[in-house]
Amino acid sequence: MQIYRNTVNGSLAEPVSSHEAYNPATGQLLGIAPESDEQDVDRAVEAAAIAQKSWAERSDQQRRDSIHEVARILEENAGYLSELITREQGKPLSGPGSIFEMQACVGWTQVPASLELEPEVVYEDDERKDTLHRVPLGVVAAIAPWNWPLMIAIWQIIPAIRMGNTVVLKPSEYTPIATLEMVRLINQALPAGVLNTVTGDGRIGSKLTHHPDISKIMFTGSETTGRRIIEASASSLSPITLELGGNDAAIVMPGTNIKNIATDLFWGAFLNMGQTCACIKRLYVHEDDYETVMTELSAIASEMKVGDGMDKSVTIGPLQNKMQFEKVRELVSDAKTSGCDIREFGEPPEKGYFMPVTLVGDIRDGQRLVDEEQFGPALPIIRYRDPEDAIESANRLEAGLGASLWADNPAEVAELAMQLEAGTVWINQHGAIHPMVPFGGNKASGYGVEFGLEGLKAVTQSRVISIKK
Repeated sequence: MQIYRNTVNGSLAEPVSSHEAYNPATGQLLGIAPESDEQDVDRAVEAAAIAQKSWAERSDQQRRDSIHEVARILEENAGYLSELITREQGKPLSGPGSIFEMQACVGWTQVPASLELEPEVVYEDDERKDTLHRVPLGVVAAIAPWNWPLMIAIWQIIPAIRMGNTVVLKPSEYTPIATLEMVRLINQALPAGVLNTVTGDGRIGSKLTHHPDISKIMFTGSETTGRRIIEASASSLSPITLELGGNDAAIVMPGTNIKNIATDLFWGAFLNMGQTCACIKRLYVHEDDYETVMTELSAIASEMKVGDGMDKSVTIGPLQNKMQFEKVRELVSDAKTSGCDIREFGEPPEKGYFMPVTLVGDIRDGQRLVDEEQFGPALPIIRYRDPEDAIESANRLEAGLGASLWADNPAEVAELAMQLEAGTVWINQHGAIHPMVPFGGNKASGYGVEFGLEGLKAVTQSRVISIKK
């Protein structure tokens, strides 16, 4: 049985303890994952701090060249890593699954390496010239989630090292293996200490975020943990980028041609079995279109094969872990007890954390499945009478990551889009992120942005050089 290890200062570290990792689809043993202790965190941060100065002193082009080499390694090992993702996280190989995740890893590595962030002359007259430079922060603590374990880790790692920082990454304790293997591989392109890992539960995450030598924290995960990280940053005044999930609303405008949008609506909700922060988690449809939406989505759901994602005919895999599996089942059970219309599709295997694709109709605002982020393959579909009522419903909750409007004429809803309280509002699409487009949440979905030039700025500090002429 393979034993996986953390990478610290360019070398594989012997773990002080470990645990067995299992496939959520089959229950089979995947391997032995390491668990760090507090001394391991100190060693990883120390290695990153020592490496940071020389890494920052490299020219911008040298760092960009190294990152392009990282992209090449990811592309070369995409098959190996995508199979590990499927066995560990559960998402299928095919469709918008683990192969797709690895393609995203490559793209989100290449784009930051191609961007220019030049010094900016912010003021000049006959007497002075002021130039704004962007300089590294230092050591970045990156804490990645279990739903897109490699892709989101790349979102954190690559902009940070591109701008001259070094990184200590803690993958989720639910999905460490594929991430550790990715880090082991891409360290071939980086100097020792630039990218390090530690593993473990919240205790290790807390040690990392409280560490006095951490200069920036990047976290994707729950609101509860995010609030703890904010408290942890108070002592060091470390800046933070937080993406705390969402309960995204999608609103289908009255009279929209449902057949034209049904497939995009379906995958907007059920991408990665609904285990995506910016998935549709509440679907609002006009009362006149309700039955058509239920019929069209049911037809698509009935074609989905639920099972082990290593089978390339499978489009819907398991939930990643028992905790999430039981949470989603409880929310669906609550909706069923409340008299909602529960429509289930697919024949999930008896073994593994599988759920059928579930559409839940005859449900209202205030019910648990609507108000609590389910993060699973169960979509509440809510009737509305007036678009203004739907906007009010969408904005009612504290979550504010994404939202979407769907209409035959997109231009007609552009003004309505500005009324939705979300970091990104999509029109006739949902969750359509892009490495050049800033992405982040409003309200309780976090703060700060990632991607594009704004994402590079977020992992730097400004330094103004002011010259008297």
